[in-house]
Amino acid sequence: MQVLVEADRLRKTFGHIVAVDEISLKVAKGEVLGFLGPNGAGKSTTMKMLTGFLEPDAGTARICGISVSERPKEAKALIGYLPEGAPAYGDMTAGAFLRFIAEIRGFDGSEKAKRVAAAVERTGLERVVEQPIETLSKGFKRRVGLAQAILHDPAVLIMDEPTDGLDPNQKHHVRSLIAEMAKDKAIIVSTHILEEVEAVCTRAVVIDRGRIVADGTAEELQRRMPYHNAVAIKVDAAHVDAVASALGSLSGVQQVERGAIQNGHAQLRAIPKGGSMIAPEVAAILSERSLPVAELYVERGRLDEVFRKITSEEGLRHHA
Repeated sequence: MQVLVEADRLRKTFGHIVAVDEISLKVAKGEVLGFLGPNGAGKSTTMKMLTGFLEPDAGTARICGISVSERPKEAKALIGYLPEGAPAYGDMTAGAFLRFIAEIRGFDGSEKAKRVAAAVERTGLERVVEQPIETLSKGFKRRVGLAQAILHDPAVLIMDEPTDGLDPNQKHHVRSLIAEMAKDKAIIVSTHILEEVEAVCTRAVVIDRGRIVADGTAEELQRRMPYHNAVAIKVDAAHVDAVASALGSLSGVQQVERGAIQNGHAQLRAIPKGGSMIAPEVAAILSERSLPVAELYVERGRLDEVFRKITSEEGLRHHA
C-alpha cells in the first residue's frame, strides 16, 4: 500500500516537558487512523508537526514522500487540516470564508465556485452559508472547519476531534463522510470518543506521555482485555454446577468464573485461552447436555477499558 503520511522519530519539548518522544508511524492510502491518548499525551503536538505548524526538535515528517520541513509549501498543499477549535474569521459568512480559503488554495472563477459548492454540500452547510460564522452554533462552526479542510480534495486529511460539538445526526453524517473519503486518502482522526474509532477507523494508535503504547485495529486492541470473547451465561441456580462443569470440560476454556446468585439465577463467565472464540463450542455442549440457560452473550471487550488499561500500565512503568 502507498504510504502517504510518515513520521520518523518525531520529538518535541517545551522547556523541561517532553511533549512528543520519538514517535514513528506510517499511514497508507485507504487507512483511517484513530489517534488516541489522554489529555496532555502529545496528540495535538504530533499533528501540528505533521502539518508543519510546529517544527520538531528532532525527527522528520513526510507527506506523500515530501519532507514537511524541507519543502513545507508543497507538503502543506497536500494536507487538509481541521485543528482543535476550528479557528475562522467570525465576521465573515461561512460562504465568504470558504471562498477566501479557495482563493488561498489557488482556485478562481468557476473552479472556485465549484469547490466551495461541493464542500458546502458535503458538510451540510446550505442553510447557514450566508450567516456570519460568529452567529453559528458550535456544531456548524465545526462543519465550516471541516469544509475548509476538504475543499481542495487533499490526499491527506488530519482532523483533531472532528465531531466535537455535533449532535448524533451530525456525527453520523461526518462519520459517513470520513468513510466515503477514505477510499483515496490517508486520514488521521484524533479523538476522545472511543466509539468513533470503532465506527470509522481501520486502525488505532494510542499514545501516552509522548510515546506510542499501542498500535492495531480496534479488534486487536480489544484482545488485550482478559474478557475479550468470554462467554457470559445467566443460568437457573439449580443448574449452575452442571453448566460450570460442562464449560470447564472444554479445551478452549481457561477458567470459569462464578457470580453471586440473585433471584434464583447465577452468572457464569467462561474465559477463553488467548482470547479465542469459544461461543460455538459453548453453545454446542449446552445443547448436547440439554442444559437450559436464561441468557448467553459474547463479551467483546470495550475500547474504553482497553484505553484505561494501556495508559494506566504505561503510567506505572513511567513512575517506576
